[in-house]
Amino acid sequence: MNWQEIYKKKLCSPADAVKHIKSGDRVVIGHACGEPPALVSAMVANAAAYKKVEINHMVAMGPGAYCKPEYKDNFVHNSLFLGGSTRKAIEEGRGDFTPVFFHEIPNLFRTTLHPNVLLFQVSPPDAHGYCSYGISCDYTKPVAECCDIRIAQVNKNMPRTLGDAFIHVSQLDYIVEDDTPLIELPAPKISDVEKAIGENCASVVKDGDCLQLGIGSIPDAVLLFLKNKKDLGIHSEMFSDGVVELVEAGVVTCKKKNFYPGKMVVNFLMGTKRLYDFVDNNPMVYLAPVDWVNDPRVICQNDNLVSINSFLQVDLMGQVASESIGLKQFSGVGGQVDFARGANMSRGGRTIMTNSATSGGGKLSRIVPVLDEGAAVTTSRCDVNYVVTEYGVAQLKGKTLRERARQLINIAHPDFRPALKEEFEKRFKQPF
Repeated sequence: MNWQEIYKKKLCSPADAVKHIKSGDRVVIGHACGEPPALVSAMVANAAAYKKVEINHMVAMGPGAYCKPEYKDNFVHNSLFLGGSTRKAIEEGRGDFTPVFFHEIPNLFRTTLHPNVLLFQVSPPDAHGYCSYGISCDYTKPVAECCDIRIAQVNKNMPRTLGDAFIHVSQLDYIVEDDTPLIELPAPKISDVEKAIGENCASVVKDGDCLQLGIGSIPDAVLLFLKNKKDLGIHSEMFSDGVVELVEAGVVTCKKKNFYPGKMVVNFLMGTKRLYDFVDNNPMVYLAPVDWVNDPRVICQNDNLVSINSFLQVDLMGQVASESIGLKQFSGVGGQVDFARGANMSRGGRTIMTNSATSGGGKLSRIVPVLDEGAAVTTSRCDVNYVVTEYGVAQLKGKTLRERARQLINIAHPDFRPALKEEFEKRFKQPF
């Protein structure tokens, strides 16, 4: 039987596909903008048939309807990274959060959280019957290799990305054809404060460096100030539209990379159609699962790896809280620690933690004497190299506690420096 015949035999409607989900199953949903909306909508529409179906995923870019109170008996969300549509369910006790480093998620599914069903999107099959995972390889491919049932939404809008990012139609259990446009993440508006942060971060980046960037206005602001750099590379968990602009400007070439030279290595993508068109069949873009891309032992094989991630709070010792506000879980660990450790192990590598100096409309300092009670330390003080705000750059690696505190106070908002200096003098028994 050729692959075309196999494909036709597995075709079904979204409603029929999700009937294979059973009460008590663990259902994993494809990540971020790769979420399969036709399948998730069909599952929610069939909610009355389920009891206590556990939903697992990282960032949810869809509406997250399974988290609504009316479905509390049908679905339980066990989140690996909270987002806007899922945060309230965890706060109100209809779901839970599992802390985990991004690169360890595939092994978590292999060993601890056995997945019964995977709902995911892929590109149409090529001439040999292989579909690409497109913009979401991350944990999606590893879960497809260990779950019981694979339900795929085949979408002509999904780009055919290259690398370790393919699955043959014979490995799919049920196929739903649906060409809903991919979820897009519009470019954020960048404020003057964020531009100042971006310029300060860019001052730490050198020609030929290999970058890891997160998502949002601050990473995009950093990219604005890299246009005078030369031969930058990318080894990152993801990238967005801003990197496309730097490739087109000849800034990102990956020529100086010593590990996978000429390739931008990532495990997922988030952005607009411009990004999705750029990565389609692009041999410069190499997608692979997160347990390889984000493994610090892999990351560090890139010389001069610069990791740029954001924080919610930093205390005067350099401890970073990036995922919780006190006891309130806000997001997740993601790949921050993966890349902080990989960058520190890289020859010439640097790790940067960055954000605005204040939150709450300027009412709260992000640089604090001690982290809020109950806040999780995401990145340890030993892993942090630079902390950057709009007021400058604090270099912490190799510095004493006293030196660290002094540098951090100098990049805090001026309104909060007097109280921080008072804490410094109390703690270190000497004038600031």
